[in-house]
Amino acid sequence: MTKIAVLGNGSWGSVLGSMLADNGNDVTLYGNIDSVNEEINEKHTNSHYMKDWKLNENAKATGNLTEALKDAEIVLFVLPTKAIRIVAKNVRQVLDKTGNKPLLVTATKGIEPGSKKLISEILTEEIYPNNADKIVAISGPSHAENVAQKDLTAIACASSDEENAKKVQKIFSNDYVRFYTNDDLIGVEVGGAVKNVIAIAAGILVGKKYGDDAKAALMTRGLAEITRLGVNYFGAKPMTFSGLSGIGDLIVTCTSSNSRNWRAGKQLGEGKTLNYILKNMGQVVEGATTVKAVHELCEEKNIDMPISEAVYRVLYEQTNVDDEIKKMMGRSPKPEIRL
Repeated sequence: MTKIAVLGNGSWGSVLGSMLADNGNDVTLYGNIDSVNEEINEKHTNSHYMKDWKLNENAKATGNLTEALKDAEIVLFVLPTKAIRIVAKNVRQVLDKTGNKPLLVTATKGIEPGSKKLISEILTEEIYPNNADKIVAISGPSHAENVAQKDLTAIACASSDEENAKKVQKIFSNDYVRFYTNDDLIGVEVGGAVKNVIAIAAGILVGKKYGDDAKAALMTRGLAEITRLGVNYFGAKPMTFSGLSGIGDLIVTCTSSNSRNWRAGKQLGEGKTLNYILKNMGQVVEGATTVKAVHELCEEKNIDMPISEAVYRVLYEQTNVDDEIKKMMGRSPKPEIRL
């Protein structure tokens, strides 16, 4: 039995925490909404995020970070990107007092605007300076709703330390979720983060009533953008983007109504405003944050990412969707295969 602290008790935090409890681990979920914690502990449900579903009764919840981290061997971050740094600072304070050195696992998919840092880089900076080996990222084609129903799922677990990746693989895997190790931590994170931006674009196309050809073209060219950013800026391995955290995650996020990013894009295509969408979504749309960081990188490093840049302009410069589509289709001819 492994003692695991799950930081974040939204849909993914609850599902992963319940899954890890199913696997026989001692799981404590941490969240800052008392009513959610009480519901998890008393009813073993989380109706705000996951209706008509029950957590493993052995998974408990708390609003006390020190209590959640007590004796934890693994700390799993399942938080919005914007919350990672401040929570990581608080985790560091607790760990400094206890002397505990748990393995850090991130299921958060994003890039921090301003710093342009991936989640593993933030955790390394704030908790384990100069020791990225203690970080593992999990990412792949998966929705909380499907994992909750024990649908068959495959996910990558990546670390610069092979043994730590294997440890997570062993603890997290079961008969309905299969984990594959990967040594390209950065590439896995880039794929998981930027696919959310492309998923917004995919949703826009559906909202504008475009068909299968358009969606296939968007995903294919979107993968080219993700690979270009990952390889040319972050130093990722190109083959990573042909795997679970690249094309796999891109496919599921660009085609499923379970994707908040896809649903946000669809509503944009139907004419709703970003403010309206974010207010009524009820959960975080990570692509809307990540696209800011991608835009900053495109401008600073002259990286060619036309789909991502079009999404940014629609979201934050209020440009017209139809005009952006025309502009993209009218770009100067280019070879297909390039980095």
